[in-house]
Amino acid sequence: MVRRLTAVAALAVTALALAGCGGSSEPSSTADAGGDDFGLVTPGTLTVATEGTYRPFSYHEDGGTGDLVGYDVEIIEAVAEKLDLEIEFKETQWDAIFAGLDAGRFDLIANQVTINEEREANYLFSEPYTVSPGVIVTLEDDDSISSFDDLKGKTTAQSLTSNWYDLAVESGANVEAVEGWAQAVALLQQGRVDATINDKLTYLDYEKTDGPTGLKIAAETEEAGEQAFVFTKDKKALVEAIDGALEELRADGTLAEISEKYFGADVTQ
Repeated sequence: MVRRLTAVAALAVTALALAGCGGSSEPSSTADAGGDDFGLVTPGTLTVATEGTYRPFSYHEDGGTGDLVGYDVEIIEAVAEKLDLEIEFKETQWDAIFAGLDAGRFDLIANQVTINEEREANYLFSEPYTVSPGVIVTLEDDDSISSFDDLKGKTTAQSLTSNWYDLAVESGANVEAVEGWAQAVALLQQGRVDATINDKLTYLDYEKTDGPTGLKIAAETEEAGEQAFVFTKDKKALVEAIDGALEELRADGTLAEISEKYFGADVTQ
């Protein structure tokens, strides 16, 4: 199992790592072989930034008082185990998470960060471990919408600050303004709107948690958002090692198993 560290344990691992520098010339694991090259904040330990309040990706059980769990948490724990590294989570608010990475407080961010051009200009990304297209969600007995073209003249419920609002308008829909997914779904189930557009993960999580909901996916976007672990530009060796671990976890079915647990579907590719 992946071992989580307290601050005291982390110091102990550091001391052991330093004491072992003159040991065997044949490392026993990828982590032992490349620990120094990885440039880890703490030798032998993967220090991971995550919010801890972002269900179902990174959150605490038992209403916030239990263990740190979630989709992203389990995937990075499986990666750390593959690399024979300890793991220490640093729970950080989203607004400060990139600043903390820049300051060298973490080795990476595991928090459903979407790959985009602006971020790629400043950071390195692992291979994606989540792939999520945009979807039109309708009542399951509504067959009038099967494509984005079918939204013309229909009414969708959207947050006015989201990119899904822009897509709804581009598709010719009339938009009913809402604060978020919960309100959009309520209006849809009450028959006050015809559809809502959101990312597939949001729908799958809702169906898994609250289903059966009486809703269905009527159509998907051709392009999908991709989420990955984020690193500073000097962590190329670590990125390569983690990509290798992700490839193994994909091949042995671990990624799909974790995804099925949280979403009832494989969203890893």
